[in-house]
Amino acid sequence: MPMVIDDAMLDEARRFNDKLAHMPRFGVRNRWMPLLMQLLLRLSQLGADRTLRRQGFTVETRCIKAGRVRVPLRILRPRGRAAGVILDIHGGGWVIGNPQMNDALNAGYAEACNAIVVSVDYRLATRAPLALLIDDCLIAARWLLTNGLPEIAGLPVVVIGESAGGHLASVTLQRLQAAPELLGRIVGAVLYYGVYDLAGTPSVHAAGADTLVLDGRNMASGLRMLTPGLDDAARRAPALSPLYGDLAGMPPALMFAGARDPLIDDTLELAQRWRAVAEVECNLLPEAPHGFIHFPTAMARATCAHAQDWIRARFAEGRVKPAPGQASADEKPALSALP
Repeated sequence: MPMVIDDAMLDEARRFNDKLAHMPRFGVRNRWMPLLMQLLLRLSQLGADRTLRRQGFTVETRCIKAGRVRVPLRILRPRGRAAGVILDIHGGGWVIGNPQMNDALNAGYAEACNAIVVSVDYRLATRAPLALLIDDCLIAARWLLTNGLPEIAGLPVVVIGESAGGHLASVTLQRLQAAPELLGRIVGAVLYYGVYDLAGTPSVHAAGADTLVLDGRNMASGLRMLTPGLDDAARRAPALSPLYGDLAGMPPALMFAGARDPLIDDTLELAQRWRAVAEVECNLLPEAPHGFIHFPTAMARATCAHAQDWIRARFAEGRVKPAPGQASADEKPALSALP
């Protein structure tokens, strides 16, 4: 059932948007600004593990590998026996971010859904091409779905992605079509205002100076910087733009888009295509800009609570195929955990 937004939520959102209108917009114009932002982000996260442990969660950092590639994971465990697993892929425009930036959200999921949350610390586009970021997320998903954590064997899995993480999550799901026994373990996908067309949907190209949070005037050029050397046709190849990919076998999905987000068309168009293969609930939230779930508003809290309810329902239904066993003999050297 779609969310219900009341007048009080809308009034509060409008007041908060008035404040956002006077704040800087996020955009990528050179390689140095993301590096500085990433440094400041990490400095702000000192002591994050202690905070979670004081709240009763178990926090673990683990590094897995596939061949020579190493992918760090942040694993958050709730108290008691888990009902399911969440694979979280953070946002940050592909150029900043890490799992810790979602600690508050993931702690909420872990507690409300009784879930083990595994968050991927994928490489960033400041030091790796986009294809390698996608590879990192696929490696993490395959490790998780082949019972890289023994205690999750047989548990249903939900994938969550936000913004750039929504892009990486949807591409990862499509790449898992090559392993239907793994894709079948995923009972749901929660996608927050993702980027699904790397050449830019109409709403991206129409974004202007009044866009909140994001630098609307430079969004299309930012996408071109992410994919240098490609024309728009190549950027829309299914391997990069999940809006144009094969959605066969996709799990049920919960999607959110903000009416004041220039990425609105990405979610609405993906939801329309996804509905041809699976159940989709798409919530278009009035007055919501990009990134709104991180804001201190009633609308953000209601959105997170709605997502938690939806995930609990997916876990309870347990629509999951028989869990695969441990990785096969020829897979074990490729997917392993590091101390």
